[in-house]
Amino acid sequence: VQSVAVRLIVEREREINKFKPEAAYRTVAVFTTGKNKEVFKAELPNRFIQQNDAEKFLSDCADAAFKVTSLETKPSKRSPAAPFTTSTLQQEASRKLGFSVSRTMSLAQRLYEAGKITYMRTDSVNLSDTALESASKEIKSAYGDKYYQARKYKTKTAGAQEAHEAIRPTYFNQHSTDGESAEIRLYELIWKRAIASQMSEALFEKTTAKISVSTRKEELVANGEVLRFDGFLKVYLESSDEEEENKLDDNSDNIILPPLTKGQQLNLRDLNATERFSRPPARNTEASLVKKLEELGIGRPSTYAPTISTIQNRGYVVKEDREGKTRNYNVLSLLDKKVVKEQKSEITGAEKSKLFPTDIGAVVNDFLVQHFNGIVDFHFTAGVEKQFDEIAQGLEDWTKMLQKFYQPFHQEVEDTIKTAGRSSGERELGIDPKSGKKISVRIGRYGPFVQIGETVEGEEKPAYASLRSGQMIETISLEEALELFKLPKKIGAFEDKEMTVAIGKFGPYIRHNSQFFSLPKGVDPLDVDEKAGIEIIENKRQTDADKLIKSFKEDPEMRVENGRWGPYIKFGKLNIKIPKGKEVNDLTYADCKQLADTAEKEPKKPVKKFAKKK
Repeated sequence: VQSVAVRLIVEREREINKFKPEAAYRTVAVFTTGKNKEVFKAELPNRFIQQNDAEKFLSDCADAAFKVTSLETKPSKRSPAAPFTTSTLQQEASRKLGFSVSRTMSLAQRLYEAGKITYMRTDSVNLSDTALESASKEIKSAYGDKYYQARKYKTKTAGAQEAHEAIRPTYFNQHSTDGESAEIRLYELIWKRAIASQMSEALFEKTTAKISVSTRKEELVANGEVLRFDGFLKVYLESSDEEEENKLDDNSDNIILPPLTKGQQLNLRDLNATERFSRPPARNTEASLVKKLEELGIGRPSTYAPTISTIQNRGYVVKEDREGKTRNYNVLSLLDKKVVKEQKSEITGAEKSKLFPTDIGAVVNDFLVQHFNGIVDFHFTAGVEKQFDEIAQGLEDWTKMLQKFYQPFHQEVEDTIKTAGRSSGERELGIDPKSGKKISVRIGRYGPFVQIGETVEGEEKPAYASLRSGQMIETISLEEALELFKLPKKIGAFEDKEMTVAIGKFGPYIRHNSQFFSLPKGVDPLDVDEKAGIEIIENKRQTDADKLIKSFKEDPEMRVENGRWGPYIKFGKLNIKIPKGKEVNDLTYADCKQLADTAEKEPKKPVKKFAKKK
């Protein structure tokens, strides 16, 4: 499952890298009506690919008359989502609360152990009869009979086992709970989703108005929506991964149109055509990855969180925020019957808490796809899950299943050992203009790096430079690679000592007076100047000072510090736990030295190994 999860993320990243945005002009008009001067928007359904066509449309509208040609009003309704399964809880907690998948499961475990919710590892959307009756009483009591509508849901997930009911509160009359803030928020989310699943539909009235332009054949369209009965929306509205994407287009229909009549003349207040760009496929969040795995029938409720944690812990995938880039776009406006062009800028491609493959992850994935394609195939993994279910039900013999799998797999392993070389993901970028030597990029012992020249006995050694954060072997350009060889660079002096910025095994840093100061996350080492370097050093010193509880003149390396889990003794590379009952402020140098000596003499704990079954 982990290999398949990494493959999904790597392939999505490659789709994004190959994507070429296409521009088109979105045309929006703002109208006012008669004496009341009520304002509403209408949009041209089709977008103009060419700027000239957009300009021509605006120009033709300068002396045009606008009229409502048709009005259509029809009722619509929205039904509540099913109660939570493990997967949908993880997805919704990520979207609404910003929780990671592992944090959601940890909090849910606590709520379950405290008897506040039902079992949190389930793929069922069903509620027990007792729960349905309890929900009915609570809805009628809290909101009234008209808000209640009994419902039974069917599981759509491939291979669902439905061993437990859906996740719900133990008692529906407890709208909230006590505990830490995160537990309360998760509990309330579970309560709202479960109670809303047994509530009435929300009723709307949708209106569509078409508006003619006397000088053109195209029609503008205005959409409006009025909520007539809130139903389950009184309690809960489900989120989706597309919400943030849609916000960028401002295409919401949830507006109320003013009273309009067929044939009514309208006054044009504003008319704009804005250049918009097609968007690449969205990168995976933890929530959307869980959703995709579930759709493919891969994994089980108990494995989603560990899978996502493991691929991050092993360095195949990182969850990061990344800054976007500035992009220019054009806005055409009709002002005083003339088309005016204006250039504006926007930030595009910014990401928050998204999953990115590392170079190691991409190289490992390519190796597996090349040599063990059947194992990392989505259908194969889903098929194995199905076979496990059949074995559990006594429908298939597990020994035959393993023999059928192992024999060809073992042969693949043997063949790969004989034929496959060490994979480094090496990619040639071009020629160094100064030396004329080849420039390549690949994975090394300490991560991805760029190399100028080749290792040849008797010749000058190659030059090396580590990649910066956010750069990848697959996408780095020759120009970006050459920039890296500007490091290490001297950025000035502080306290009469030189400052140098460079990239090392653990990332970018500043070297000053034989000390190393890591650059904050997101800071480009090439952008660091003397002023920024001094600020980074002073901030680190202040952080260390805040952490320090006590030091000793007998030995400056012996310190008592505040750590994540409370006070501890730091002596060189040793971190020593302070015994219970010892007052931190009363610790003397002799006490600390004794504890340090004891810790040095203690044998290291052996790594636990599990004996093989005979």
